[in-house]
Amino acid sequence: MAVAACMSLTGAGCASLPDAALEMETPHTQVVVFEGARGPVSAGRSAAIIDKLEGASGDIDILQKHLALEQAINLDSPLVLGNKLTLLEDGPATYGAMFAAMRAAKDHIHLETYIFEADDIGQQFAELLLAKQATGVQVNLIYDSVGCLNTPKEFFERLSAGGIQVLEYNPVNPLAGRKKEWLLNNRDHRKLLVVDGRTAFIGGINISETYSSGSSRRSARKPAANVPGWRDTHLQIEGPVVAEFQKLFLDTWSKQKGPPLAGKNHFPTLDKLGDEIVRAIGSVSDDPGSPIYLTLLSAIEHAEQQVHITNAYFAPDPQFLKALTDSAQRGVEVKLVLPSQTDSWAVFHAGRSHYSKLLRAGVKIYERRGAVMHSKTASIDGVWSTIGSTNLDWRSFLHNDEINAAILGRDFARQMDAMFARDLAESDAIDLERWEQRSLLLRLKEGAARLAEYWL
Repeated sequence: MAVAACMSLTGAGCASLPDAALEMETPHTQVVVFEGARGPVSAGRSAAIIDKLEGASGDIDILQKHLALEQAINLDSPLVLGNKLTLLEDGPATYGAMFAAMRAAKDHIHLETYIFEADDIGQQFAELLLAKQATGVQVNLIYDSVGCLNTPKEFFERLSAGGIQVLEYNPVNPLAGRKKEWLLNNRDHRKLLVVDGRTAFIGGINISETYSSGSSRRSARKPAANVPGWRDTHLQIEGPVVAEFQKLFLDTWSKQKGPPLAGKNHFPTLDKLGDEIVRAIGSVSDDPGSPIYLTLLSAIEHAEQQVHITNAYFAPDPQFLKALTDSAQRGVEVKLVLPSQTDSWAVFHAGRSHYSKLLRAGVKIYERRGAVMHSKTASIDGVWSTIGSTNLDWRSFLHNDEINAAILGRDFARQMDAMFARDLAESDAIDLERWEQRSLLLRLKEGAARLAEYWL
């Protein structure tokens, strides 16, 4: 039945995840090579950078190993030096930074989003985008058809009438599609904003009033009574790696057969603005390599000290589950902060169906209280970090276009670990003995959800 449904929705067979063991058989012994503001860095310069990192951090073995592992996967996307990163916690901080960047735009604004609602926050975005378009800043927008099912068509028609180029990703209406196949199951789950080709924003935050209150503890604007705030994470990026995120936007525009783009300066000269090493990683539904999946899996499988993960929708496949349990069993501290409440009943219970196996293996699980956990982050060994749109479920790894940043370095990892500690303090630990005494009703819900994991 699942295969028949897969054929009807995609026009092709069911997608499958890559064999991670086979992909990782290649020894990760190559020399790490970076790119900088002026292109590829020489081997000698790259070695000097590694030496400098060693002098600054002491224990170089873990960092150098993760650098080599990161380079070994998704080689088309370089490790880029010289970037400035700003960690943004929750909607209010993220929207404030995005509005500031868009108001300062001089050339173009590229926005790609899964959800764009016509509520107060959506109207604020619309007004600002229309105002910038009126001044000669070209605005190009990609929105997902399924993610925006509840957004009136008139909302996007108004943007188009104002000169904004609006592109609907894989329209739900098969007659509106621009491809031969009706790819209803393949969604654009990315949240990407690029301003003037110089500043990029990625993370888990959609354009919706849902995020405007933030999580209850940190937000100046408290959520309404009995309505939980949303805990999410976004990242502001400045520096040479922004060009890689720009390429991902333009590639989606091209594959979706969007109209020709105005002749703007999409790739300005980008100078070094900081010291962070960043890789832009984009995955698409028709990519059998699944680079985000393999990158995260590789980092977990080779972890030596700690794996800290926060995620909104946790329904792991067998390979990912094994990576977590194997790491815990070899002595790595594996901690997951997951939701205690959610907007997706099925994924929530599918994820919980794996708790017993994880807890028995030594994985420590916590559920965030007082807010809906929607972050998609990981920090490993105090040197490797990622933030993006990717959930830990089959849908993100197989069916969606997603976008993440992988960051190599101790300074940013310290910020990530501090953020993780704050979330941990707001979470409740799941105790194995108590968990195994849960009700029959909960077990039935978990079993039912588990059957549909591939489609959730």
